[in-house]
Amino acid sequence: MDKFLRTWRQDALNRGQHDAAVYVGDKVLALSNNDADAFWLAQVHFGNHNYTRALPLLSRKDLVERSLSCRYLAAHCYVKQGRYEQALTLLGEEDPVHLIPTSQHVRRKLAHVNGAGRHGVKGIRGQRDRIEASEERERDREQEKELKFQAGMCYLRGLCYAKRNAFDRARDCYKNAVRIDVQCFEAFDELMKNSLMSPAEEMAFLEELDFESIRIDDQSNAAEAAEFTKMLYTTRLSKYASPALLAHATETLSTHYNLASNPDLLLTRAETLYTQCRFHEALTITTDILNSKPDSETLTDQTDSNTAASLGHSRQLYPLHLALLYETGSHNTLFHLSHTLSVHAPHESYTYLAIGTYYFSTSRIAEARRFFSKASLMDPHSPAAWIGFAHTFAAEGEHDQAIAAYSTANRLFQGSHLPQLFLGMQHLALNNMQLAWEYCINAFEMSTGVARSKAPGEVEISTKMFNSRDLGGDPLVLNEIGVILYHQANLPAAARLFKKALELAADLGCNMTAWVATRANLAHTLRRLQRFDESLAEFDECLRTATGGASTATAFEPGSNVAAFASISIADASASNASGAASGYDERNLIGSIHTSRGIVLLSMMGRTREAVMALHEAVRILGGDAGGGGVAGTLLSRAMEIWTLEDNDNEEDEENTAPTRNVNTRTRRGRGKDPMRPPGPGDPTHGGILMNAVGHERTVANVLDASADEILDAAYRSVQ
Repeated sequence: MDKFLRTWRQDALNRGQHDAAVYVGDKVLALSNNDADAFWLAQVHFGNHNYTRALPLLSRKDLVERSLSCRYLAAHCYVKQGRYEQALTLLGEEDPVHLIPTSQHVRRKLAHVNGAGRHGVKGIRGQRDRIEASEERERDREQEKELKFQAGMCYLRGLCYAKRNAFDRARDCYKNAVRIDVQCFEAFDELMKNSLMSPAEEMAFLEELDFESIRIDDQSNAAEAAEFTKMLYTTRLSKYASPALLAHATETLSTHYNLASNPDLLLTRAETLYTQCRFHEALTITTDILNSKPDSETLTDQTDSNTAASLGHSRQLYPLHLALLYETGSHNTLFHLSHTLSVHAPHESYTYLAIGTYYFSTSRIAEARRFFSKASLMDPHSPAAWIGFAHTFAAEGEHDQAIAAYSTANRLFQGSHLPQLFLGMQHLALNNMQLAWEYCINAFEMSTGVARSKAPGEVEISTKMFNSRDLGGDPLVLNEIGVILYHQANLPAAARLFKKALELAADLGCNMTAWVATRANLAHTLRRLQRFDESLAEFDECLRTATGGASTATAFEPGSNVAAFASISIADASASNASGAASGYDERNLIGSIHTSRGIVLLSMMGRTREAVMALHEAVRILGGDAGGGGVAGTLLSRAMEIWTLEDNDNEEDEENTAPTRNVNTRTRRGRGKDPMRPPGPGDPTHGGILMNAVGHERTVANVLDASADEILDAAYRSVQ
């Protein structure tokens, strides 16, 4: 009868008839009073989220004390109920680190098990050897099960410590879980999605894992299984530390194993594109993932294809998708998606993250802050919620509150360089150069794993920093360090770092439209170094790049007290680059600011005032009377017109002085002429700098302007009479 009932119980479970499985399983337990039947029934209750009924079954006859599997399941029930103290009491506070196997031990063990049956002799001895080998394999299976349960308990222990905000101990527990059982993916996933390790630490940890310990029935495929598992884990690493290794793993899994359309691989591809500022391409991928299994009957809002998303996708998908919608300015899609999530997933934190992102994209900062706060309360370990909450203070210039929020994010997500970078930006805005330097150098160290320099402001900051092209990392970090050096008047080092940031962005395959501000920073640095030709070439490249594609970044001069490329993107710390929209400037302001900068450079060059007037006139035309843009360009244009008038006046005076000798020495007159398109020579009155020369002739400029005004008034008066 017991066998019949167990078969009935298993068939009901296989068909998804959980109530029938529970009913029959209870009768089996009553008849057999067997520990295995009690554990099986507790598992069914756990699968139905009925943890209260599962716990008494595990507590009968001291099963928790006698059985490792029952102890694990009981602790898991406590964790699901939020009773972390009881779970930790049951699990204990120390990890069984003695169970972490070494590679040599595993190889010897596998070789012994696989070869035991081949060396036996015929007869009784050979039969005895086969029996012993079979018994040893059975013991190995039991030990393997024990290791898996021990690894699972380490994982649960890490969850308990994380809920107590003991993140260092939680990280160690997760790492030990994966070391004991390399197939304990839950622990590895917690390490990655919570950014508990820096990119360099992630790479080192991956290399120390013993993937050869993976056991499968066909040992001839064990090596392939180990390599496959390692590539899967590689796709979860930071997208900054080793882009070449990540690309190789993704390509192999996509082509050789036909996983190109797998949602997890597509998500990895989208995260990589996001770090490269290729937002539209990444958005296409995330939209395809969301729409891969649309449930049109349950969704009430079908106004946009991007909102036709079946719920239940990976939780890591939504923050990335929301960040991409923000970066591409898809306000309507954000609204529709927020509405859909609020109807169908009101208890998920990413729903409130979506609403906060929408309000933030429409500059309703107070509402955005409220919903970001709600999302962080529902999921205290959501990087996007905490970063978005801090961004709301930064957007309003509330630097102290922003620093406090970024500091909390930095404490929660110790392996991400983004909170460190944002803290550096805020201190840079407050002109706290020492603190800005410390945070930005920490961000550089975390994103690349290189050693920091000894002191700030050195000309040779770090050899590895300037060679970071081969190390990966976030180009935005180099940009911000360059801005700090610009403030410290270390212009040669700043120029080198701006160039290195652009080189690294190009090597990573980034959309260079998003890095116009960094190139503008380089151009301003070259201008202050009086390398005007190079500066003008960089501004021309900025203009070509900006007009070749849409961009929301603006070209600030790094000499100002704001970070030149301060981002307000909402993204996951392990899946997001902060080099997105800057300070709310649109494309029109960007192009106008570049023309203004070109005009400044041209004013600093000899004999190019006319070109400067044309550039500034174009800037005023584009910017109009917008505050913060058109006013500056208009003031510079007025000054440039005065200088141009002065030069024309000097030309007229030269022509009058040389008129008696016009027929005697025509070549000399042409050599001293003041052609505005020709650079002046050492003998010209404006040699030594047009701006300085204009200051010395303010009275002359005023007289000329007054005379012109009188002539215009006289002509108007005569036309009226």
